[in-house]
Parts: sequence; structure tokens; C-alpha cells
Amino acid sequence: MTLPTPYPIQRQHKGKLAINVLRSSEPLGTAEVEEFLAGRDIPIVEGPKCTFLYRGEVDAVAVRHRIVNQPQHVPMRRIEGTDLWFVVIELPAHSRVEYQIEVRVGAVVETFNDPLNPHVAHSPVGSSSVLQASGYETPAWVLPQPDARPGELVDWVLPSTALRRTTHNRIYLPARFRRSSHYPLLVVHDGDDYITYSAMKTVLDNLIHNLDMAETIVVFTNSGDRLKEYPNYAPHARYITRELLPAIEAELPVVRRSDSRCLMGASFGAVASLSTAYRSRGTWDNLLLQSGSFVFTDIGSDHGGGPAFDPVMKFMNRYRAKPRRVADRMYISCGIYEPLIVPNRSMVPVFESTGAKVRYVEARDGHSWENWRDRLRDGLSWIFPGPQKLVYE
Repeated sequence: MTLPTPYPIQRQHKGKLAINVLRSSEPLGTAEVEEFLAGRDIPIVEGPKCTFLYRGEVDAVAVRHRIVNQPQHVPMRRIEGTDLWFVVIELPAHSRVEYQIEVRVGAVVETFNDPLNPHVAHSPVGSSSVLQASGYETPAWVLPQPDARPGELVDWVLPSTALRRTTHNRIYLPARFRRSSHYPLLVVHDGDDYITYSAMKTVLDNLIHNLDMAETIVVFTNSGDRLKEYPNYAPHARYITRELLPAIEAELPVVRRSDSRCLMGASFGAVASLSTAYRSRGTWDNLLLQSGSFVFTDIGSDHGGGPAFDPVMKFMNRYRAKPRRVADRMYISCGIYEPLIVPNRSMVPVFESTGAKVRYVEARDGHSWENWRDRLRDGLSWIFPGPQKLVYE
């Protein structure tokens, strides 16, 4: 089931944009620019118009972003008589866009976060400035709530024969954990990244406290080399199903049924989740897949993703040629602004053709941890609903 994106109609900005009011003012100098910038949120959002600004004595300035099918290098213009540069980009309501500023002085080019914008998103590869377009708000449930009882994160080391290494994991136990109870099991790929960059422990605490999600035991796993272990790697699947799962069942009170187990991941982690379920039929009945790197080809083998995607392409091509049910329920999300939107949209009918119940959600966002964070309530409360979310569908 593909869910329509429920965005309200965006209000149009009436009158001149603030930047145009400034440009038409006289006199226009340093004092006027400083007065203009004082107290403003940058970029300036006026309906769908977003004005990016930079101030400095340089030769050229541009905004760099990664919105697919749009110019990703957008030059700014300098306002005559000032050191203020600007460009206006139109973005739909509820968009969240990560970007950086590129500055050139002579032959030297530098790219960095927007010094006028305090909103920054972090990831394992660095940080970026964040534009929050009209209507976007950081969900309240991703922030610590004083009345939500915190669960516990426990380090858990498990030697793996399949992977020929020791694995380092963290186990989340819900706040009211009791050994006399039995809990669903969620296994998360790139676990430390979900905790660090998507605030997933805080999200779990809040969703469970608010009865949006069932009390769940969560295993946050970490790869040794994700480009090797995640793209359809048989030893990884053996590790998850034949080593990690039995060890957890021996140690903690999890429900020993496939419908109470879920595999989860983003990007290559989504491929690892899918391929593990594919290789272990009847073991994992739930999948939560975010921005899956589901690259495939219809003709030839040129997928454009580089060598790391070769095993993914082979797996997805084989799966598309002969689809089979790998899970009963699949929650899939993807950002409209990321290149993977086409493969993800394309895979939805393929998964549905196997009889799986698929919930597919798109967001006006990119390939980022905050995009995946913002979809967690929808996905987790659908996979393992709490008392407040239990409804007949």
C-alpha cells in the first residue's frame, strides 16, 4: 500500500521578498546589511521561496545540495555595493534539504557549512547545514521527553564464526523490562549510527512511553566492513540468523515466533536486511527498510553505482526476475530528493506481487539520517504497534 504524501497546500508569499526589499533600499551599505541580517533565520523562508545568503569578500559563491534532477551547484549573486551574496531557490512545503556553501577566491575553492545557519545535521561522513522549508518541524518525539522513562543500552559482544570476527553490539531493554515478560525482537543494522545520528534510543523511549510502540528488545548491530558484509553477503546472513538470533533467544525473553521479529536498516543496511530475510525464509516476518540501495538494471550491468553496488545489482536483478515472499510485512520509506527514489518506488509492486503487506512512504527529504529518524515513528508503530496504535486494517 503506497501512502499519499499528506502535504497541505503551501501558502504563497505575498509582496516583495525580503531580499528584494533590501536590494531596492537606498542607501545600501554595511550598516543596512547588518540591520537586515540581525535576528533573521537564514536561509530566509517565505512561502516556497528560500533565500540563501553569504557574506564575504570573495570571487564566487554557490549553494551545493544533492536534490536529484535539480542543478546541484547553484551560484549566488552579489548585491552591488555590499559583500552580501544571495540566491533564491523554490522548494515545496515540508522539505528538509541538507546543503553546504562553496566559496571561490582566485583558484582556491572551499566548501563548508553555512556560517549564517545554526541548523546542522551530522553523519558518519561529516556534517551539513539544514534548510527547513515552510511547514517542516522537527518531530517532538525525537527529542528527550522529561516524563518518558528511559530504557537501558547494554554493550553486548558476540564472537562470530560466520564473519570470522568478534561483533560489537548494543542491546536496548525497555524501561519496564522484566524477565518474566516476552518481547518482540528488532535487529538494527548500522546500530551505532542509528543511535548517534537518528536519536533512536530517545525515539524508542518516547514511542514506548506514549504507547505508540510495543515494548521491544532492540539489538543494534555494527558491521566490520559494511561495503563487504551488507550487500547480499551469505556469512552476514548466517551470522544474523544462526548466531545472533539463537544467542539472543538464549539470553533474553524474546517471543520465539517469526511474526515477532523484524530486521531493519537504511541504504546498504536495508539491502542486508532484505538479503538476510531472503536467505532465511520463515525466520523474519517483518522488515523496516529505509532508502534501500536497491539498484538494478533492465539491460546489461551498468548500474552507475560503482563496484560496491555490483553484488547488490546481481541480487536485485535475480530477485526481480523471480520474486518470492521474504516477509509478511514490509515498511519501506525513501526521500523524494535522493537518487534511490526510483529503485525504491519500482520495488514496491514487486514486493506486493509476492503477497507481502507493504506500507510505502515518501518524504521531501534526502539520503540522510534525519530523514530516516523522522520516519521512525510511522515505521516502528506499524511494525510493532503499541496499545494506542492497535487498529484493524
